[in-house]
Amino acid sequence: MRGFSVSLFSLACTFSPVLGQDTPEPDKDPPGKRTEEPSQPEEAETTPAEAVQSVEELARLARRSAVVIRHGGRAGGEGGTGSGFVISRDGLIATCAHVIGESRPLTVHFDDGSDYKVTSIHAWDAKLDLAVLQIDSGDRTFEPIRLAEANSITQGAEVVAMGAPHGLEFSVVRGVLSALRDFDGRSLLQVAIPVEPGNSGGPLLDREGRVHGLLTMKSAITDNLGFAVPVSALHRLLEKPNTIRMEKWLTIGKLDPKRWRTLMGSTWKQRAGRIIVDNPGDSFGGRSLCLSQRKNPELPYEVAVEVILDDEAGAAGLAFESDGGTRHYGFYPSSGNLRLTRFDGPDVFTWNILRQLQSDAYHAGEWNRLRVRVEERKITCFVNGEKVIELEDDTLRDGQVGLTKFRQTVATFRNFRLGSNLAEEATPPELLTSLEKHIARLKVNPENEKALEQLSRTPDLARPRLRREVEALRAQADALEKQSRTIHRRAIANQISRTLAGDEDDRTFRAGLLIARLDNTEIRVNDYLEEVERMASEIGESVPEKAGTAQRIEAVRNYLFKDNGFHGSRSDYYNRSNSYLNEVIDDREGIPITLSLLFVELARRVGAEIHGLGLPGHFAACYEADGKRIIIDPFEGGVTMSEEDADALLFDAGIGGKSAGMEAARPKEIVTRMLRNLQAIAIEEKEFSDALSYVGIIVDLNPDSSQDRLNRALLNLQIDNTEQAKPDLQWILDNEPEGIHLGRIRDLFDRL
Repeated sequence: MRGFSVSLFSLACTFSPVLGQDTPEPDKDPPGKRTEEPSQPEEAETTPAEAVQSVEELARLARRSAVVIRHGGRAGGEGGTGSGFVISRDGLIATCAHVIGESRPLTVHFDDGSDYKVTSIHAWDAKLDLAVLQIDSGDRTFEPIRLAEANSITQGAEVVAMGAPHGLEFSVVRGVLSALRDFDGRSLLQVAIPVEPGNSGGPLLDREGRVHGLLTMKSAITDNLGFAVPVSALHRLLEKPNTIRMEKWLTIGKLDPKRWRTLMGSTWKQRAGRIIVDNPGDSFGGRSLCLSQRKNPELPYEVAVEVILDDEAGAAGLAFESDGGTRHYGFYPSSGNLRLTRFDGPDVFTWNILRQLQSDAYHAGEWNRLRVRVEERKITCFVNGEKVIELEDDTLRDGQVGLTKFRQTVATFRNFRLGSNLAEEATPPELLTSLEKHIARLKVNPENEKALEQLSRTPDLARPRLRREVEALRAQADALEKQSRTIHRRAIANQISRTLAGDEDDRTFRAGLLIARLDNTEIRVNDYLEEVERMASEIGESVPEKAGTAQRIEAVRNYLFKDNGFHGSRSDYYNRSNSYLNEVIDDREGIPITLSLLFVELARRVGAEIHGLGLPGHFAACYEADGKRIIIDPFEGGVTMSEEDADALLFDAGIGGKSAGMEAARPKEIVTRMLRNLQAIAIEEKEFSDALSYVGIIVDLNPDSSQDRLNRALLNLQIDNTEQAKPDLQWILDNEPEGIHLGRIRDLFDRL
């Protein structure tokens, strides 16, 4: 901070990172494009104050307009977190200047889970420690907080603050305005409130919900004293905005637009002579491009770069002969393979894998030198000086060159070159022979001083070679671990199939426990079956011998939801734990299908005739009483669901009909639904290998499901298992199921 003694005060912004399908995803307002200039905040009379009677009500209202602001770190990642609030319906956000850092990317997070990019710094003043941000709000209209008139609060007034202390988002605290202070010619509000890192920029409200200040710093002397910038300073700042577009604000790590042009998303940065790209692009497969603005030499020409990937499951390398859009060639490592691809359009159906191979010339986990020679009718690709691909193809010419990346990996590039001849000078064979001899001695005895001395004379050759030895051992260990996991999952998949094919009364519940064991080898299924039997015994003690079905079900309901606190997961619905029956039992929390499965199993064990009911977007339990179907909703604490509510779910899903006509869910249907929930979560988490294991079992259970076969094929393509995708695509072409565009499937198959 400028003009303040750090011995007395500290800024209240933290500069360290802050640590199924059964219901629809909550509605979100996605960011959109803005073309108009941001407006000024509305006059106070457009947002009249409410006479708030309680801090609880005030907090509820303020959460709709309060935000958390995150800025990037200098070297990447998250650099800091602060607070702010909406002051205009089109998305002006007030905060403190020190919250937004200096020349950092910014994200604004709302309580409803939505995130927005900042398009401009609408106004800012470092001396006042104030900033106003304009977010990319699209068509969304926001609820601004009313700004109080200047100097309209007096000493002793009760105030309420909202912010994110230590990353604890949307926290509220109550205190009083203890004094008005002047520091170095600057007025501040002194508040008896514990202002903590992350609170900076948060609103200081009176009991009518009007903003009188923005929290800015805490006292270094006592924890229960803080300071706020008075709203009068914000009024002055808004009168004369000094707008800076984000492309001008983001200078640290920014690529020079005269040298580079980025396309299709991802985050491309420059640092310490390297280009680093993070986040998947917004084209299919996470593709993005960074094109050089240099003019290509006349044919033939060469383009080269060195690249290293943090995750070899991704892909990144050279792009060339780009039309500045979706058409170009790419030469890059991808999931351990080297691939030359011609991209003729935006999606996988327009991609042509011209050549794919494995080569010892490529060293996973290390810097690799990629080079492409483009001639009039021929393309030649090199890795670390070794020619790996030579192909006749002249489809695209007269385009730009640059870099490309796919999927989730972080890729780092260095030494990008463009010229007529970039061929490397070969290392003398006798030097390579000597190098290998000394490395072999070092592998036998890592303390071999003679070998160390000899290798030290050529460190640029020795160190990469030793790194390859290390990575080879790690790769071998990883491969064995992967195979071990594959063996485990195949064994469990077989157990699930055998269990469902049997006639045991508990086969559905047992198969549900086996699903959890897919991802956790430590689970002992029999232990949880014994636990369920113990629970059933406890329930049975309260059930008279001649009790009817309704009485037995009521005993299960009371045991689970009243006596033992089982409940539906709302704040963490899409956590995989909610789909694992063992964790549902341990944590007493789950989603509709797992809670229903437990409810049905316990009711069955105490003598009640009850079944699962697979409603659209929801799962429940049902039984017959006096010729009428009774629906129980375990997710809602075992309440009875009306037939009208059940019918509404059918109507909303566009199915029609009556729930009374629905058959009870069969074991295979229940298990399939559980697996589909996990598959959807894994895809959302970008864990495609996990998703593939789930859909594999689904197809085993439902071999005639064309949609699941297509899903399996696309997941295999997502992780470059091209050969594994072909059988499912061929099955679709052979069987010609309805609802699938066979022409596109045929085009895709032909390109593989």
